[in-house]
Amino acid sequence: MKDAFSGFHPVTNFIYFTAVIGFAMFFLHPACLFVSLGCAFGYSVYLKGRRALRFNLFVMLPTLLTTALVNPAFNHQGLTILTYLPGGNPLTLESIVYGLAAATMFVTVICWFSCYNEVMTSDKFVYLFGRIIPALSLILSMALRFVPKFKAQIKEVSNAQKCVGRDVSIGGVLQRARHGLRILSIMITWSLENAIETADSMKSRGYGLPGRTAFSIFHFERRDKLCLGYLSLCIGYILAGAWLGGIKWRYFPSIRGAWGGPFPLSLIAAYGLLCAMPLLINYREDRKWKHIASQI
Repeated sequence: MKDAFSGFHPVTNFIYFTAVIGFAMFFLHPACLFVSLGCAFGYSVYLKGRRALRFNLFVMLPTLLTTALVNPAFNHQGLTILTYLPGGNPLTLESIVYGLAAATMFVTVICWFSCYNEVMTSDKFVYLFGRIIPALSLILSMALRFVPKFKAQIKEVSNAQKCVGRDVSIGGVLQRARHGLRILSIMITWSLENAIETADSMKSRGYGLPGRTAFSIFHFERRDKLCLGYLSLCIGYILAGAWLGGIKWRYFPSIRGAWGGPFPLSLIAAYGLLCAMPLLINYREDRKWKHIASQI
């Protein structure tokens, strides 16, 4: 399934992810955490399908529960004492709730970064920062590209070694270790050769030279202007509301924060509209394509 939001201008994509990741790290209001986690989870599943669903359920969910359970064992702050641990330290309601909030924030940020890696490809990153910081943008782009390329290459090398009886699953312990070192040596040689070839290729293309132009397939269209206006309104309203204390929340020494009232609810609604923007765009595009297909 094609993601319509990925087709927007890199500036739009980058501003969106900067906002949602930044807000996810700093807004610990329970409603904000719930909204951000739900949108990040939904968007990751939309982008990567069952693979993301399995990862979120079997990796992220256990991580969330483990982090939430570990915090009360070390954090004993709070006024509401539920019981005492075997060591004599109190187990407080505030430490449990804060552990759950911190775990939710941690998992949410990871989900947003997984979406960022799918949408903000290396060519978009180089387009945004290639002229400002050409060397650093190239290094970051190569680093992000290197991991999947390395995984594909090591799988290819392992399959080739398996055909000649030198795979890490063949033989005794010493033989497996020897085969693993051989594969590692091959991969190190491949990595060095690939780095040299890439450097020579970029040098021959004049990368980093003053006055050098670059081909770009990205165009700032009317939809990007509308999307940036939408982002500006949501981000501006949320920042102003946070500065005025509309979504202020504390966990220690007691749980207190802004919850009821039109102003906090409007801020949470704006935050939900911001986080759900790619899902709303994709929903609109999917409906449009289904309508066009039904007319054929």
